[in-house]
Amino acid sequence: MTSTQDATACAIDAERWPDVTAVHGSAARREIARALFRAAVSRLPVRVLLPGGRCLGTGPLGAPVMVVHNPAAFFTRLGAGGLIGFGESYLAGDWDCTDLTSLLAVFATHVDDLVPAPLQLMRRLAMHGHPAVDAQTRDGARRNISRHYDLSNEFFALFLDETMTYSSALFETAADGMPIAAERLLAQAQRRKIDRLLDQAGVRPGCRLLEIGTGWGELAIRAGQRGATVRTVTISARQRELAARRVAEAGLAGQVTVELRDYRDVDGQFDAICSVEMVEAVGERYWDTYFAQLDRLLAPGGRIALQTITMPHDRMLASRRTYTWIQKYIFPGGLIPSVTAIENSLGRRTGLRITQQYDFGEHYAKTLRIWRDRFCARQGEVTGLGFDAVFLRMWLFYLCYAEAGFRAGYLDVSQLTLERA
Repeated sequence: MTSTQDATACAIDAERWPDVTAVHGSAARREIARALFRAAVSRLPVRVLLPGGRCLGTGPLGAPVMVVHNPAAFFTRLGAGGLIGFGESYLAGDWDCTDLTSLLAVFATHVDDLVPAPLQLMRRLAMHGHPAVDAQTRDGARRNISRHYDLSNEFFALFLDETMTYSSALFETAADGMPIAAERLLAQAQRRKIDRLLDQAGVRPGCRLLEIGTGWGELAIRAGQRGATVRTVTISARQRELAARRVAEAGLAGQVTVELRDYRDVDGQFDAICSVEMVEAVGERYWDTYFAQLDRLLAPGGRIALQTITMPHDRMLASRRTYTWIQKYIFPGGLIPSVTAIENSLGRRTGLRITQQYDFGEHYAKTLRIWRDRFCARQGEVTGLGFDAVFLRMWLFYLCYAEAGFRAGYLDVSQLTLERA
């Protein structure tokens, strides 16, 4: 997507996108941001083109090229909002890049040294904390989930595969260990990921399985096809609606129950529990509650299989209090954990421990690339569902931002098996 700043500006709904429409910030902060940005890109393998043919950076031929259409707005937003301002500036059309993922991957790789250490401390002191309204209380969690997952089932169907699985796939690998990824292989890779989780949890005929976080139902359906009795819970009304329909169409309505229920309100005992990319949405404040609930619901001798996005523990600690663009626009209230943070939470509140860990972050980068290609190919259909030009840029930025994180190694994804010690 290479919309110009003017084309995007014409499409901006000020009521829907107030912080994209408005450009607020002091001249002093703008000039500090300009100086820091110039210094940073001078050390990075990128090039930045400014109006009038000026160029920042000395990236080699083939390096990502960032084209800044409106420098005043870009540096003002950057000075006022840091990385949130950087993202909002893209949404506004202040800048573009034909290889957005590669550009963001460069920034992700060098995230620790983009800004000098003393200024990083000053910036953290000046940044706003997480909005109280985003806290993952029962009411807050429902609002937060609705803002993302209740956008439109039809929208997600445009870029997901036939399994409607919105988490990392697990592709076959080549001799060098790299994933063999292609759009035609995505559904198969999603089922491979799900089957591995079910195997880790020990799901078999007659097993009582709890799934926390239904998605659109593929894991519950495959577990039901194994002969398990499945109870799956979600707080997304739109996801529950489609998941229940898919379960019925698979002939499993008497075996798989799809409930609109918060994980904190589940009762019973289960031989196996699965939860895919749910921990990230729980919120750090509630990690202990979440894992204690898993421990309470797991029957003696049972196993839990989780899939979660992770980041290194030091990075998690450094970013945990920072309000990010992803939290503001995509996943309010969440925080990506480290494996260490999960282990610490398990130790505080449960008798559970991690007995197996399988990391496959490169597969998530490939999954996101396929989603991005499908999304870009069907933007006309996205617009037809009522989403505007700013939403298109927001979703593209999100997909590229996430892919860049996995490509740079800033993020990983893990399947964890939990058992009682």
